[in-house]
Amino acid sequence: MLHKMLLGLVTMSLLAGAAHAELNTLTAQDFARHPMISSPSMSLEGDMMVAVITDPRDPSKRAAAYWDLTGNLDLSKPLAPSNVTPTSGKTLFFGATALKQRKSLWFTVQPYIGALRGCGEGKSTGSTKKYLQRVYMGNERIRKIDDLPDGRAEVGANRDILRCFELVGETGIESLLPLDPENIVISRATTSNGTSYFKHNLRTGREEFLYKADSTDSFLISSRDGMPVARTELEFEDGEWVQYIKLKAPGSNEFTIEAPLTTQIKNRFNVSILGYDEASGKYYIGTDQFSDKIAVYVYDAGTDSFSDQAVLAHPDFNITSLISSSRAEDFGSILGFRYAGPSVETYWLDPEMKSIQDAMEAAYPGKTVNLIDYTDDRNRVLYSVSGANFPPIYGLLLDKSKVALLGASRPWIQEDQLGKPEFVYYAARDGLQIPALITLPTGYVPGQKARGAIIHPHGGPWARDYEGWGEAGWTQYFANRGYLVLQPQYRGSTGWGRELWLAGDGEWGQKMQDDKDDAALWLVENGYVDADKIAIHGYSYGGFAAIAASVRPESPYQCAIAGAGVANLTKLSNSWGSNRIQRIVQGNTVDGMDPQDNTRRVNIPIQLYHGDYDVRVPLWHSRDFYNSIKSEQPESELIVLKEMGHQSNKWQPEHKEKVLVEMERFLSSVCGI
Repeated sequence: MLHKMLLGLVTMSLLAGAAHAELNTLTAQDFARHPMISSPSMSLEGDMMVAVITDPRDPSKRAAAYWDLTGNLDLSKPLAPSNVTPTSGKTLFFGATALKQRKSLWFTVQPYIGALRGCGEGKSTGSTKKYLQRVYMGNERIRKIDDLPDGRAEVGANRDILRCFELVGETGIESLLPLDPENIVISRATTSNGTSYFKHNLRTGREEFLYKADSTDSFLISSRDGMPVARTELEFEDGEWVQYIKLKAPGSNEFTIEAPLTTQIKNRFNVSILGYDEASGKYYIGTDQFSDKIAVYVYDAGTDSFSDQAVLAHPDFNITSLISSSRAEDFGSILGFRYAGPSVETYWLDPEMKSIQDAMEAAYPGKTVNLIDYTDDRNRVLYSVSGANFPPIYGLLLDKSKVALLGASRPWIQEDQLGKPEFVYYAARDGLQIPALITLPTGYVPGQKARGAIIHPHGGPWARDYEGWGEAGWTQYFANRGYLVLQPQYRGSTGWGRELWLAGDGEWGQKMQDDKDDAALWLVENGYVDADKIAIHGYSYGGFAAIAASVRPESPYQCAIAGAGVANLTKLSNSWGSNRIQRIVQGNTVDGMDPQDNTRRVNIPIQLYHGDYDVRVPLWHSRDFYNSIKSEQPESELIVLKEMGHQSNKWQPEHKEKVLVEMERFLSSVCGI
């Protein structure tokens, strides 16, 4: 019965957009406009839900939505919000979290022009254009969304520290304290002053300062009482950075350094605490010290020893997290775990949760089902269903037998209008196996050559791609137009094992770049596309890769497109972010071929686009490179996007739409593909 109801809702959600677009005809605006619903979150009690939605009165804006889940729900149609609060001024909602006591947190960004005076990324003198990120508290039914109380003064913060927090501070939820009906633990962090932790009472609004971590420290805290159960520290000793993990042995309240968990940063082993078992006093450690992929071991702080074998491991992919129970009767017990294959998959050890997951996956074959939030009795489950060619839809599973549809994020887009995903490995020229995600053209027939292909490397480079819906629209917009898009997980990417990750050190524009070129050659050799119909496009580090491609000899591309790309490695290494940890760990690996030093070798046209509110990769990277190559490659272009920041939550629909339209024009008119 549940299976049939879910299938019916899939049909309803897909047909909802049939009148908005003809089959196989999608516009840039279809991908660029705000999703109808995003970031849904349900309270622990299951009595309310919040999400960011498109403002019903002005589709160009976003709004905060609240659902009252008490009483009898009408399941015959999608559940409508009980209350909607629009944004005001230039403040933009991008995320929400339901708490307890009918309260919620709302994550926003807002444009800013002014002096930073050394606070975070941006100019140290003069004015900087950037976005500020702020978090607000919503009261019952979000009738009011207002600032959180200023608890920072409780730790004696001076005026400069408070000002820096206002400009670049980040507020986060560290624990919902599921056994406590009133309190949660929140954190407030700045890059220069560390992170402070507070117990926030949702009923009274009062806060209590708990403890503070320095800028090179972090805590794992207990979800039972919010107090630390482990801490990680970075120390500079004998010319090397060392990571120490301090734990409490069973029966002790003292944190002591665990020698088996101590690592030198230069060796770059992943060692993280994924959980704590209250019954035994032992810890779950995720590490790649004993294999290429991250596996989970039990660690005994009393004997300073690991379990003989991994308790959780996947032969091909990293274990990324554990899921533990928040119920009083089995608090802290492990319910399941997640691992990172082409997409993030959840494996439930708990029979009840596994049965729910299995039923949902049977109803949505080939899609990724994520159980987002659930009540202790499992009678209310907030879920999402998505895929690379399936924009997310959201629903509520009630009493393990009934389904309420909340909404589809992009009901105007149908699955048949999109390209299907593939996951492959290809061999680089030195034999290293490179994972890759492929988005095939809409309606692709095996053996058929695509109109053209786009090699699309991800940013980072210490990052990776996942096989899922891309909000930027890059892959599916071009698949809809007959292009094949390949996303190489080139050396230097994280999440695919130590060998691939470490192989990228010092290889910017060199072996890392070979991996992208080899992806293009692999497509030609396997009959996907003709050799003269290939381009490269990337953003951030991916933009660097596109810029580097334009100055490398014997390029396999007809042209390059670089978004917010790094062009000057020398200047990048001198200002590698404002985050001290980032400079320590990653900065030393940034070396290789500097495109700005090789502009005389430019040999293909390049389109550069860049936001003028970007402080992560400032606009001068693209502007300086363009000015150096425009006479040699007069078909090249520089497009400056007003009020666009670096991260996607700082992009507006007009930014996304313009980028897609301009990219398509450049590919057809300049690149000829």
